[in-house]
Amino acid sequence: MCNLYAMMRARAEVAAVARAMSDRNNNQPPQTGIYPDYSAPVIINGPDGAREMRNMRWGMPTSSQALYEATTRRADKLRAKGKPFDFNELLKMEPDKGVTNVRNTSSKHWKAWLEPAHRCLVPLTSFAEPDQVGGSLRNLWFALSDARPLAFFAGVWTPHSCVRKISVGWEDCEVYGFLTTDANAEVATYHSKAMPVILTEPADWDLWMSDTPWAAVRHLQRPLPDGTLKVVNDGVKEDDVVPA
Repeated sequence: MCNLYAMMRARAEVAAVARAMSDRNNNQPPQTGIYPDYSAPVIINGPDGAREMRNMRWGMPTSSQALYEATTRRADKLRAKGKPFDFNELLKMEPDKGVTNVRNTSSKHWKAWLEPAHRCLVPLTSFAEPDQVGGSLRNLWFALSDARPLAFFAGVWTPHSCVRKISVGWEDCEVYGFLTTDANAEVATYHSKAMPVILTEPADWDLWMSDTPWAAVRHLQRPLPDGTLKVVNDGVKEDDVVPA
């Protein structure tokens, strides 16, 4: 599961490469470490069909079943302490921390968001996976080369109303996540479970952002070919190397 990445290219460059006609936050600096629930740039198809770049929060909606189970556990604890509660209100206010990665694309939970209206491109220059194979859990940062060229996660997005943090309460926000798949050779050396779906070719960007139904683009949920990635940083929380 990828829960950390960097986007160190200028937003103007990202917009130009992705052919985004507008950018709602073009003053945001490069980001050396993007964590779950952070705000980061995403490319979507706007209402007029033109691509636009806007900031969204990382973490798609949690399934209703998972939220219900979490609320039930919270209710059981309150019941054990003899404290009164309204279950429906507890459920409404159950924190939805978001789901960063979409792996099981056959799940009914993801079905609607895999169709064209909710697909997006998420720019990155490198991503981190913890060393689970060796057991150190240190971050290994992967990129297409030391120059950290721009690439895009195959993402999905949606408007979402929820409680992210109890201290903040109910919020209306736009959220995103991206697909994962089997790890290729470089990632599997350290993290055998999975890797993000990364699109490196303009033709794949265009296909992902087209009106093509999910059934005809699902082949894009695949690992990068072996030999495509390299480790560019090791054991750090942020990939703060400025790309060449």
